[in-house]
Amino acid sequence: MNLTAISLLAFAMSTDAFAAAIGKGTALLKPRWTEALRTGAIFGVIEGITPVIGWALGSAASDYVKAWDHWIAFVMLMVLGGHMLVAAFRPAQEAVDKPRRHGFWLLVATGFATSIDAMAVGVGLAFLDVDIVTVALSIGLATFTMVTLGVMLGRVLGAVVGSWAEGLGGLLLMGIGTLILVEHLGAV
Repeated sequence: MNLTAISLLAFAMSTDAFAAAIGKGTALLKPRWTEALRTGAIFGVIEGITPVIGWALGSAASDYVKAWDHWIAFVMLMVLGGHMLVAAFRPAQEAVDKPRRHGFWLLVATGFATSIDAMAVGVGLAFLDVDIVTVALSIGLATFTMVTLGVMLGRVLGAVVGSWAEGLGGLLLMGIGTLILVEHLGAV
């Protein structure tokens, strides 16, 4: 996996967290940089750890599926990307009570919920020749940056950009899956 693919993957993995961060920022009257940085750090750490967990689980099974690894990565990325794309077009649900301050455990729960796709991508990456530490750090840093900005932009941009960002992330995942398949089939 080259640097461009890693960067695109990191961006794609951070878009759902960005969408959530916009929602978190929208819920605050005047988001402060300290709250944005705190939220970004929590999401970034979680999003950076989950692909490593998925990679470890996938590595345990890699000897059994070596011949099909590129197809597995392709299908997983297409399904995850398609799911994100479909979710982007669903109408947003209205929040009944907006919190005044985001609690630590609420941010952890939200961060974990938005990182499930990164864990699944980690499983797919176990079947490829990838430096998982570089990928995980890239995903974590991209998520930290995107979430921090998302919280600060949330009050201004609202839910419209959140859906757009998630849709773009889904398309990027599908594109990366296609690139993996084309690279592998071209090398055969």
